Amino acid sequence: MARFKRILLKLSGESLMGEQKYGIDEKRLGEYAAQIKEIHDMGVQIGIVIGGGNIFRGLKGAGKGFDRVKGDQMGMLATVINGLGLSSALNSAGCPSAVLTAIRMEPIGELYSKWKAISAMEEGKVAIMVGGTGNPYFTTDTGSSLRGIEIEADVMLKGTRVDGVYTADPEKDPDAVKFNEITFDEIYNRGLKVMDLTATTMCKENGLPIYVFNMDIPGNLRKVIDGEPIGTLVHD
Repeated sequence: MARFKRILLKLSGESLMGEQKYGIDEKRLGEYAAQIKEIHDMGVQIGIVIGGGNIFRGLKGAGKGFDRVKGDQMGMLATVINGLGLSSALNSAGCPSAVLTAIRMEPIGELYSKWKAISAMEEGKVAIMVGGTGNPYFTTDTGSSLRGIEIEADVMLKGTRVDGVYTADPEKDPDAVKFNEITFDEIYNRGLKVMDLTATTMCKENGLPIYVFNMDIPGNLRKVIDGEPIGTLVHD
């Protein structure tokens, strides 16, 4: 029995690089598609927001002389590329999907609306929502919070390369301790970087819990849906 009926899955663009230094690793893309199909076959309704950091990150570009607005727009387009790649991988795996874009760009994808996304999920498709919020100065973390709230998801599953929220960065501090669960207020008080502040605040104010887990280990997404405590639950 699935723990959640409808989820918003947030994937990082960097994770799509796999063992590469940039771009999309086909092996990692295939692993993600297989994990998503597995829970889709359980009847879970799935909305996905994916980052674009494996291709271009607007804020980083701004630091190198790019106009911030244009840099963020480039980042939005990077998320579209990743979304199309994931959609293709899902379709190849026999899992139907729909690409919805925050900015009008038919025939690449249909213009996003809450109702189109919910309709697609209720029809048995994975709704891949790309282009961020369609506005500069907002991260894909904030985009995923917004979309998760809009589609009335039960939870946001934040798939990362670490297995939860720690007292410090576990890749830099060997003494970092993992939380099994933590409140939004404690995240603020400790200054932990689960998501950017705008995204975290939106989730808190709208009652959308976040579950942080390691998506890069095949089978982990199914474990989260089955209720296995492999990550960290962030709640009010």
